[in-house]
Amino acid sequence: MTTTPERAPSRARTPSPAPTPTPDRASARSGYARLPQLAGRAFLPVAFGARLPFSMLTIGTLLLVTSTTSSVALGGLASAATALGTALGGPAQGALADRVGQRRVLLVSVPVATVAVLALVVAASAPAATAAVLVAAAATGASAPQVGPLARVRWLRLAADEPRTVDAAMSYESTADEVSFVLGPALVGILASAGSPQVAVLVAAGGIAVLGTAFALHPTARATAPLPLATVAPHAVPTPGGPLSLVRREAVVLVGMLAMGLLFGGTQAALTALTREAGVPGSAGLVYAVMGVGSAATALSVVALPRRWALRGRWITFATGLVAGTVALLVAAASGSLTAVVVAVAATGLFVGPVMVTVFTVAGERAPAGRTAAAMTLVASANVVGVAIGAAGGGAIADTVAASAAFGVPVLAAALLVVTGMSLTSRPQGGPRAEEHADDRVV
Repeated sequence: MTTTPERAPSRARTPSPAPTPTPDRASARSGYARLPQLAGRAFLPVAFGARLPFSMLTIGTLLLVTSTTSSVALGGLASAATALGTALGGPAQGALADRVGQRRVLLVSVPVATVAVLALVVAASAPAATAAVLVAAAATGASAPQVGPLARVRWLRLAADEPRTVDAAMSYESTADEVSFVLGPALVGILASAGSPQVAVLVAAGGIAVLGTAFALHPTARATAPLPLATVAPHAVPTPGGPLSLVRREAVVLVGMLAMGLLFGGTQAALTALTREAGVPGSAGLVYAVMGVGSAATALSVVALPRRWALRGRWITFATGLVAGTVALLVAAASGSLTAVVVAVAATGLFVGPVMVTVFTVAGERAPAGRTAAAMTLVASANVVGVAIGAAGGGAIADTVAASAAFGVPVLAAALLVVTGMSLTSRPQGGPRAEEHADDRVV
């Protein structure tokens, strides 16, 4: 199996307190127990906390701009500008991190993002400052620290020789993402209700400054320092080529993650329209959170799956489950029963986590040597773009056809995931992988 395109120098690893059993023979529980041994106990809460501000920014920006300008349209544009900035800035951060290491990149992006968020608050409060609002929103998205993707890169380096630990790390990271995207909007709602949207966004800025800096300075960042050529195996010499070569290599993964984003964005828009029609517009976020709860629980269980089950098979199986769940969601919405919709959302969420874990694992395996961070941030950005497209498409269908019809967007997204999984091959085009092992699990 190829779990990482780069092998970390021994000096980059955090000392382990005691030897552990061979990870391939270890249980799922021991795989998770290995994580704090490799990274240190402080890393898990620091990395989790550092991604919360990012999950607060999209809805926080929407609420802030809408409340200060009394324009929902401008609020939506500002939120879209944040997503566009992330789609462009995220891969740029990843590419730079591959060249100079994560710490240097983060120590620049964290203060820039903090200032950008503060500028957004000021611009939103100024009269007739539409251009300034959009620029600040785009700058916020572009500079927001890419904690989730960069944390995955650290695990790939730290656990380079431990496939079971890599599986546990990818499962944990997907769970952390799901939980953060449930807690983040909820925290914004609480702060906005208790104070104002400005308070919520300012708290996010403080979180970026404090927790983002802690993530940058954590010792695990040393594991992502550019590898000296002498430490890289001859067949794992960094693959030359620009962004297009990386896109070609990760093309299947990018389409898959774009489809996941379409599913998320379409579901959010459809639920928002449906709950509004049902007279309970404030419950949309709570209903959507049900998906995150189920997703987080099943993502953690992926590490217990037998290793002989290839990634391609997992992708297709879990994506097929998403098709079944979204079809049930479409039927439930058409029936007009909000209870049935909640049940269908919960069922769909059970397959979301495993798909996300599988897609990110494939992305790590296909990443060229020396370009892991660029690959991970590129894949994460595809999700952001998908969410924006799905939300826009779902909203348009809900407005022009019906709220229930908008649930067709996640159905199509799930079907695209199945097709994408079927097209997955064991060897990506565009150059050698970082390491080659006999137990290739893609097919």
